[in-house]
Amino acid sequence: MSLSTTIKSIQDIMRKDVGVDGDAQRIGQLVWMFFLKIYDDKEAEYELLDDAYRSPIPGHLRWRKWAADPEGMTGEELLDFVDKQLFPTLKNLQPKGDDKRAYVIRSVFEDAYNYMKSGHLMRQVINKIVAGLDYNKAQDRHLFGDMYEQILRDLQNAGNAGEYYTPRPVTRFMVEMVAPQLGEKILDPACGTGGFLTCAIEHVRKQHVKTVEDEQRLQASIHGVEKKPLPHLLATTNMILHGLDVPTNVRHDNTLARPLRDYGPRDRVDVIVTNPPFGGMEEDGIESNFPAAFRTRETADLFLVLIMHLLKDGGRAAVVLPDGTLFGEGIKTRIKEQLLTTCNLHTVVRLPNGVFAPYTGIKTNLLFFTKGAPTEEVWFYEHPYPPGYKNYSKTRPMRIEEFDAEKAWWTAREENEHAWKVSADYIRARNYNLDIKNPHSPEAESHNPDELLAAYAELQTRIQTTRDELKAVLSAALEGRTGPDDPVARILGRRKSAPPASTEEILSELDSLRSESDSAHRPEEHRQKWS
Repeated sequence: MSLSTTIKSIQDIMRKDVGVDGDAQRIGQLVWMFFLKIYDDKEAEYELLDDAYRSPIPGHLRWRKWAADPEGMTGEELLDFVDKQLFPTLKNLQPKGDDKRAYVIRSVFEDAYNYMKSGHLMRQVINKIVAGLDYNKAQDRHLFGDMYEQILRDLQNAGNAGEYYTPRPVTRFMVEMVAPQLGEKILDPACGTGGFLTCAIEHVRKQHVKTVEDEQRLQASIHGVEKKPLPHLLATTNMILHGLDVPTNVRHDNTLARPLRDYGPRDRVDVIVTNPPFGGMEEDGIESNFPAAFRTRETADLFLVLIMHLLKDGGRAAVVLPDGTLFGEGIKTRIKEQLLTTCNLHTVVRLPNGVFAPYTGIKTNLLFFTKGAPTEEVWFYEHPYPPGYKNYSKTRPMRIEEFDAEKAWWTAREENEHAWKVSADYIRARNYNLDIKNPHSPEAESHNPDELLAAYAELQTRIQTTRDELKAVLSAALEGRTGPDDPVARILGRRKSAPPASTEEILSELDSLRSESDSAHRPEEHRQKWS
């Protein structure tokens, strides 16, 4: 049975349960069970490697004791066990000594819930999970990751507001370009389900980890914060799947809720990779945690201010931001001024429409900057669709190979059909408007209000000039100062027996005659010149 079929069959069972309402609850129900199954498989591995290992979970509450036997507890007995013993104990689990694993489990279950009301249906779900995969079988480990990716996609399809699944090619490209090193402190302050952190783990592990000590340094360097309980549960499980035995540094919290001044030198980090929520508003009072010049309730703006503050000098960031941040004014202008003054915004990759579809149609950009020196120039790179694509879809998603061109261009930068650069002075003259279109594109358009008004005024001037010229020609024709083949003369000739025409009627007929003459007699290369 395929992974998608397995997950679908589990969710179909849950749909029969009157206590589970909607996809989001079904996924929440599945994930805490999935977590306990994975954790139990990991504990079997710990026990093989360490005879002294002791589980932080009381013996009768371990997955292997109450869930692994397909003929085990069911019905009311199972339901009472989960509601009255399992959840209350795990929500209040106390650590033994300095073992931090109990903190991880407690944080996972603090905001988890058992929605199911039928113990018989719950047993069917548990049996599906038990029979599905064994994390300790080498051939099954990668399938856990595949199943997990599908759960994340299902979470997005459940319409969880503000939770966007960042495509894996985007996260990989951003992490590779920032290139975190072993021992550097890596942070995602809005980590969601942990996609950027897992990419950072994989990158550092592949490039730099050679010893057990290296692995320990890597695990200590990963930090994440997630505000919402279900994504945090998913992120914690994701960390365990990717080899972080005790992911205590992935916290359930809101990084914006802490006053900016309270973040001191110990909170500074070397690398930030993130896709902060955008298009939403923070709760009342959050903006008061920021300096008066940057106070707003727009989430993406607050995160950009926080990211600049948290980076060490020399620290590097890669951030997904919407188009509105680039061309927005007011507080957004002050934030961008701060960005270009305190950081080197060296690269903006402009993504095409559809990258985050179907979750949002908002156009997005990848901003790469380094703290500690002001910006002198900004390179822009317009990421094109692959040949034959007009948009992305489920059957034709973005692929990591699409970023090969950016990677090849990254270190030896030259202008081309997709890349161009502008000076910081030019950006300042535009009032820090970063919505700078590709000058090599014939479809370049601006959202800058000043530029749009100037273009509109120019267009009106050209229209008026053309009308004045036409009126002059008409006046000459009425006074007999044109030849018989002149278009105006031909119109007047046709009107000798007609009632007198107004100037506006003659101008309208002249436009029609021009159009007919243009189509019938003028080659294509002269058509635009004629009009």
